[in-house]
Amino acid sequence: MTAHEGAPALLLIGTGERHYRQDALKSLADRYSVLLLDDTAPTWQQPFLAGHQVADLSDTAALRAAATSLATAHDIGGVLTWNPAATVPAAAIAELLDTAGLDPAAVHASRNQAAARAVLDAHGVAAPRWLPVGDAGQLRIAAEYLGYPLVLKPAIAGSAGAVRVGGSEQLDAAYAFTEQTVARHGTASAGLLAEEYQGWPEVGVEVVSIPGRHVVAAITHTQRGEAFEATDRLVAPALRSPVTDAAEQTAIEALEALDITHGVSHVTVRLTSTGPRVIAVTPCLADDLIPHLVRLATGIDLVAAAADLAMGLLPDLRPSHLRAAAIGFVHPHTAGELRSLTVEPSLAARIWCDRAVLEQQSGTRLAPSADGRTARLAHLMVTADTPALCRRRLDRALTAVHATIDPAGPDDRANEQAAAA
Repeated sequence: MTAHEGAPALLLIGTGERHYRQDALKSLADRYSVLLLDDTAPTWQQPFLAGHQVADLSDTAALRAAATSLATAHDIGGVLTWNPAATVPAAAIAELLDTAGLDPAAVHASRNQAAARAVLDAHGVAAPRWLPVGDAGQLRIAAEYLGYPLVLKPAIAGSAGAVRVGGSEQLDAAYAFTEQTVARHGTASAGLLAEEYQGWPEVGVEVVSIPGRHVVAAITHTQRGEAFEATDRLVAPALRSPVTDAAEQTAIEALEALDITHGVSHVTVRLTSTGPRVIAVTPCLADDLIPHLVRLATGIDLVAAAADLAMGLLPDLRPSHLRAAAIGFVHPHTAGELRSLTVEPSLAARIWCDRAVLEQQSGTRLAPSADGRTARLAHLMVTADTPALCRRRLDRALTAVHATIDPAGPDDRANEQAAAA
């Protein structure tokens, strides 16, 4: 695979993990001459690129300088990112290069949930009650106002570091946990947010915004674990209902309120007994292979749509088929050393199994990160003609992954042997 020579140049900011973004990068390279700005030199990305520069994705000035350097050698027609952390600098660079894009101020407001919630409240868009939290004392005041359970999370959008607080005895530990997460991710200056706990179910509304209108391409149904990590996602047009129609309308209202009127967005909505509530607005392509799920389920290529819009073109949003597609994630049941990780060979023969990817290698030390999560072991993607059959096939696929984890890793065993001696 080589970059599409002779095609217009598209500047991509950040690529992410190979397991989850290689298909998307290939889709870009099939249509455009891709230039990459990333914080490390390209490795697996190299065959898809026409050029690159290395720059710190958190340093807007460095990114602008690198983009300017690339623009002197290439006629850049558009700027794109699918990294939520890079959406603000990407909008600034699009403005710098005079290409199609969003107002950087609008992207910044959506990126900071406290700012976004203030805008949504002002426009009457349904969202959980919330309060900003600057210290442990303010968290206690927020808890008195919101009641229990509540959710404490970083103000910068994303579920990493979010924690459910069931009672006052958990407040101090929850604050320390979330504060450590924002320190690790460099987002401490944005502060924390406390909000009403909304429970489940959750949907993601995949919206394509083109001049003058918003088009809902798909609804992603998401299941999450206790640490708010996604356990599976399902795209199935057959599940459309008045409830999902209301979620779509609420998502569009949120985008309008935040002035997100261009590109592809992922709006997280909880479906409560009193109606949909907006949790977060992410003004870029969704993660976790959701764009690939949408393509399998409907034929709509969200990656191509995002790229075309970045280049100032109108995307093709016509579905070619309607079926169900799901992705499931395998998480370790305990911390420790991964001794073996396998998937049953027979799964590859199932035409309904789109992929079964092992993400870790034997010998890897599995330990919770500062945000309380342990790295995924694998992900599997399946398709079917109906949502029910799709879920059954996903359950079958997940049982085909087998992991052996030694809770006492090599460091622990060495300590035990030293103590015994």
